[in-house]
Amino acid sequence: MDIDLLSATGLDPRALERQTRRLLANAATPWLNELLAARMAERLQWIKAEVRQAWLWQGLWGGGAQALRVRYPKAELRALEDAAAPLLQARKPWWRKADWLAMDAAPEGQAQLLWAPLGLLAAPAPRALLARWHALLAEQGFLMVSSFGPDSFIELRQLYAREGFGELAPHWVDLHDLGDQLVEAGFAEPVMDQERLRLTWSDAEALWQDLARLGGNLHAARFAGLRTPRWKARWRQAVDGSLRGADGRIGLTLEFVCGHAIKPEPRLPVQQGETRIGLDALRRQLQRRGA
Repeated sequence: MDIDLLSATGLDPRALERQTRRLLANAATPWLNELLAARMAERLQWIKAEVRQAWLWQGLWGGGAQALRVRYPKAELRALEDAAAPLLQARKPWWRKADWLAMDAAPEGQAQLLWAPLGLLAAPAPRALLARWHALLAEQGFLMVSSFGPDSFIELRQLYAREGFGELAPHWVDLHDLGDQLVEAGFAEPVMDQERLRLTWSDAEALWQDLARLGGNLHAARFAGLRTPRWKARWRQAVDGSLRGADGRIGLTLEFVCGHAIKPEPRLPVQQGETRIGLDALRRQLQRRGA
């Protein structure tokens, strides 16, 4: 049985498509995404690799462009956006037109850094996405990627189960599964870590508004119809009654999973005990080692 361990269990691809259109129409990175991209950028200080081209996968959604400009001031930054990007540019440009590419048109084997904060958060086909990222990187280039962990918003998930509100969100990836599938996709030396953050809000309405800005509910088993004002009042009462901490604020746990991995040089082919090395491949390897 072939199981994709990275698949967000319960994800509705149609809801994801609608969410993507809404986010592009807003032409702004959600605040939480920008915050997490900044935390991911802190890890770049430990990576000494030279970066001449840094490509941001869905840069508007993931954020972090400013942090990359600070860390790699001489690098060429390119945002890789989906087919809706030209419409986005016409409405409210967030990026100079010369500095973005359509995802499908991006040339392979050029980027020294592929930056994908929350890039796996709602991927319908994670294995295919990892393979695409691997192809876009130059040899010895590296991928930076993050996602929510399975304990994210656990307090609100438990409230939904207790109150019979249905499913809150898809179930997200475990960091061990992410490391394993990076290796399966051809990456090397994956380094994974996680941290637990506590996010707080002043009241239930502020939480409601932020959840809406972050894209809404993408679970296939979410409530199918429109919620009534009476239900929303019940929701607010339940949140206010059970999620307030000792500081008087509503709090939720966010498990932030982050990692990086390298695209290694291809192994030299071995046939019947013989190692065959193409002259061009040998030149490239010798030039890199002598650099």
